[in-house]
Amino acid sequence: MKVVVDMNKCQDHGQCVFAAPDVFSFDDAGRLAYVSDPDDALRDEVEEAADVCPLQAIRIED
Repeated sequence: MKVVVDMNKCQDHGQCVFAAPDVFSFDDAGRLAYVSDPDDALRDEVEEAADVCPLQAIRIED
């Protein structure tokens, strides 16, 4: 699984951080940081994060 975030769409709302904290976080500057190739065991969390993103900036590729 590969996680792709369109950083041009992302406005750092943070819903993904709540849905999948093992994959998404904020860096010291308050910008979104994420693991682009998380373990497949986290798929449900990542799918939830993609679903709750208000701007639909998260995409999952297999």
